[in-house]
Amino acid sequence: MNSNPENYYLDREKSWLTFNARVLQEAADENVPLLDRLRFLGIFSNNLDEFFRVRFAAIRRLSLTKDTGEKILGGITAKKLVKDITEIAIKQQTESLRILEIIEKKLQEQNIFIINEHQINNEQELFIKDFFVQKVSPALVTIILNDLAEFPLLKDTSGYLAVKLVMKPTDKPKLLSLSRPKQEIRYAVIEIPKTINRFLVLPSENEKKYIILLDDVIRLNLSSIFTIFDYETVSAHMIKITRDAQLDIDSDMSKSMLEKIATSVKERRVGEPVRFIYDQSIDKDTLKYFLSHMGIDSSDSIIPGGRYHNRRDYMDFPNLGRFDLLYKTNASLQIPGLSLDENIMNKIAKKDYLVNAPYQSFSYVIKFLREAALDPKVTAIKITLYRLAKNSQIISSLINAAKNGKKVTVQIELQARFDEASNISYAEQMQTEGIELIFGIKGLKVHSKICLIDRIEDGKLKRYGLISTGNFNESTAKVYTDVTLLTSHQQILKDVSKIFDFFDVNFRIHRYKHLIVSPHYSRSRFCKLIDREIMLARTGKETFIKLKMNSLSDFAMIDKLYDASRAGVKIQLIIRGICSLIPGVKGMSENIEAISIVDNFLEHTRLFIFGNAGNPEVYISSADFMTRNLDGRVEVSCPIYDITIKQELIDSFNVGWKGNVKARYHSEKMDNKYRVRTENEPVFRAQFETFKFYENLIK
Repeated sequence: MNSNPENYYLDREKSWLTFNARVLQEAADENVPLLDRLRFLGIFSNNLDEFFRVRFAAIRRLSLTKDTGEKILGGITAKKLVKDITEIAIKQQTESLRILEIIEKKLQEQNIFIINEHQINNEQELFIKDFFVQKVSPALVTIILNDLAEFPLLKDTSGYLAVKLVMKPTDKPKLLSLSRPKQEIRYAVIEIPKTINRFLVLPSENEKKYIILLDDVIRLNLSSIFTIFDYETVSAHMIKITRDAQLDIDSDMSKSMLEKIATSVKERRVGEPVRFIYDQSIDKDTLKYFLSHMGIDSSDSIIPGGRYHNRRDYMDFPNLGRFDLLYKTNASLQIPGLSLDENIMNKIAKKDYLVNAPYQSFSYVIKFLREAALDPKVTAIKITLYRLAKNSQIISSLINAAKNGKKVTVQIELQARFDEASNISYAEQMQTEGIELIFGIKGLKVHSKICLIDRIEDGKLKRYGLISTGNFNESTAKVYTDVTLLTSHQQILKDVSKIFDFFDVNFRIHRYKHLIVSPHYSRSRFCKLIDREIMLARTGKETFIKLKMNSLSDFAMIDKLYDASRAGVKIQLIIRGICSLIPGVKGMSENIEAISIVDNFLEHTRLFIFGNAGNPEVYISSADFMTRNLDGRVEVSCPIYDITIKQELIDSFNVGWKGNVKARYHSEKMDNKYRVRTENEPVFRAQFETFKFYENLIK
């Protein structure tokens, strides 16, 4: 390869921002139902928060080191990348405010009005003030700042109102004096409670629906909050801070992993600020006061915005009974030949089944575990857990199994980003119930999604299992597309058993006959699969590669795909998020086409298909082609041997590939251009057509 890498790869951070711009496109799309457009604005905001807490924070740390001239990619320095990211974020923030204004006007046409404290009538004011006294005031945290020795710590999960109180003059002006006495200014900060819904629905009037944000409920009642102060004017503007979310794990060997992670999560709240967003109508002296006292300077990302922040709350905007303003929800489908009213394990004993959620019901996975918990023949259950639902049915099933005398072993990843506290709580709950816990491997996150059931049949051990592309999480299974294999293939499950052995004795590297496992084998094995397609192409045989994943950023894997393209291998990529590969470049990637599908469901499935001269090999995986997945995590890719399931997955990929409504091209320009339909080509919306595809399987 040429030593000048900017010709070959796109910067992963900018590519991620390009992905979030696709989410913003959904919020701007007039064909998306209005309330779902608000939801996409919330997703955009939540995504950006996480990006700044993790990726931007890492780049910023690098920019502050002595080697600030270090080139990250293609000649760009960390300092320059921080500047570029901030500029992109400001543009996207401005665009999101413009889109919100348009949506609010469209909502007004539907008799839905989002109003502020200046737009209410007398009846609404009485309702709001009563609500404030009963619900809001007891939950408020208000801090007067001037006399504090140390500025209070502001959390990056909350929004705040920065308050300025201009006090009344204490002295009367002297006779004939033209100057006013100097007025004292007091500053305060109010944390907007997270325990109260951000959106207050007011009493309806003539079929009109009115909503006011909690921020404005507080603004309306500022006089009640600061009644003890003799002030002349009071103003409140929203601010929001984002902190570095890196965990620093204590090396103290006397502490348990639970203790170490719990301590690190608590310390995260004091992480360095990396982004500060403010209402641009705030007084300059107020802004200066907060920036200086919070220790925020030009090395941080300071972003002007509108009146409201923490717009991730729009993901929970009330539906007001207006289901006509939301996407139609289809009931999840049954799996052909597999009923929730029969013994699933007996069915799996005869053949493999695949659950493609949310098109098909995730309840099959829950029922599989509930059966195992009660089955007298089941002796042991082993499972890996990464992210779990609130009030998880998975955890409930495992505890039920333990109470029924099964030996239950759970590998729970305590370092699942932003789910650490939840996982710690679940870990403590399971420990209390006698479940054996494994807390991972030093230096490796366990990101695989596997489950193994030991069952004694006719005096012999028979194994059953689950291998998935997504988390065992019944909540996200309603909106994330993922596939889960239910299998009793003994050779595959023997490999799964070896992975659990590796968790126990991780200095011993196992050999796997069927599974592809990171960090030891994924990179080399996938390179061999690509090399085989290259060899077949050079001998004139049928060859292709179809890959579906969340992100593609590992340079070595990208180089390998470039090699395949130059050899004539036709490559189709469905990459939802980051794509550092540049498709369609003559002499490098002219045989590669890459699209992203962003729609009502989050595309989360990892699916790898290799042509193999007319006898395709198909794998489902927990891994993306990212360096962390290939080299720094425990990941599992599983071959699909069942002919019916294999064809089903190939067909479902092809359905997604034909999408011409929500599909955008990945390109060097990172401009998110939509795939354009030809003149006579019918509308083909991939997720809708995928549902129809699975619906047809049961007809």
